[in-house]
Amino acid sequence: MFERYTTPAKLRHKGIMGMNKRNHSYIGRYNDRSKYPLVDDKLKTKIIAQAAGATVPALIGVIHNQAEVKTIHNMVKEWPGFVIKPAQGSGGKGILVITSHKDGVYTKPSGATIGKEEVERHISNALAGLFSLGGKNDVAVVENLIKFDDCFDGFSYEGVPDVRIIVFKGYPVMAMMRCSTAASDGKANLHQGAVGVGIDIATGKAIRAVQFDQPVTHHPDTGKDLSTLEVPHWERLLELASSAWEMTGLGYMGTDMVLDKEEGPMVLELNARPGLAIQIANGMGLLPRLKHIESLGTPAEYPKPKERVAYAAAQFGVKPQF
Repeated sequence: MFERYTTPAKLRHKGIMGMNKRNHSYIGRYNDRSKYPLVDDKLKTKIIAQAAGATVPALIGVIHNQAEVKTIHNMVKEWPGFVIKPAQGSGGKGILVITSHKDGVYTKPSGATIGKEEVERHISNALAGLFSLGGKNDVAVVENLIKFDDCFDGFSYEGVPDVRIIVFKGYPVMAMMRCSTAASDGKANLHQGAVGVGIDIATGKAIRAVQFDQPVTHHPDTGKDLSTLEVPHWERLLELASSAWEMTGLGYMGTDMVLDKEEGPMVLELNARPGLAIQIANGMGLLPRLKHIESLGTPAEYPKPKERVAYAAAQFGVKPQF
């Protein structure tokens, strides 16, 4: 989409936001650093999301130090599948997904198996801060494995697809679904090879899709036609994302959510420094939408999440580009 726009000036003309602009004009200006711990620590995020009435993945347990590492096997004994993640991890690093286990053999989404020692080593690395922001010592969070909704069969491979929505001043401004692939090892991380599908704010339908920043029309592993993707419960997901402003007080953030087969829309993570690849997935820049929201000012009585969602849907709806 953007290969032919070869200069920064041309990219700016198309409304593409770069990292410096994001950091200075939006993250630096609208995000109070004192509130970062609410989203940088996944345990704190889970607590504030639950307090706000949002559903989150069930917490199996937390491993705080090296002496507790071996307790993982007993901790997950009654849980068929689970996820281990560093509480302060970033960019999808350090997430270990286990779909089943028996007699000390743990199976990953790809079908590959690892033993007890490898699970323990992964947790030890997480505790040492290998995957965490700033390399600080961390804790390992163990959560129930999400069972993604059957409506996404074929859109994701060996992993749960998630929805990333950029929220600015409480308004959802751009969205995408991240669909895991064999290349991404079952993780919804675009840098590792997941497919990013731009989603229309107004309808929840696919606009276009990319993998490794290149347009694609079908899932590389399943062959599923990505243009047919439509996210159910879309308005509820938008309202959850919008309400993250009240939860955190952060003006510019990314909200990551999933649709669980049994629990429905669920908040996975919140991010004070969301990446910019969502623009490539949507084939358009963030800046015009952000500037539009800025132009609204701050009324004495600020719109509620439902009202902000309705406004965003009316302003930012687009046609598919497949």
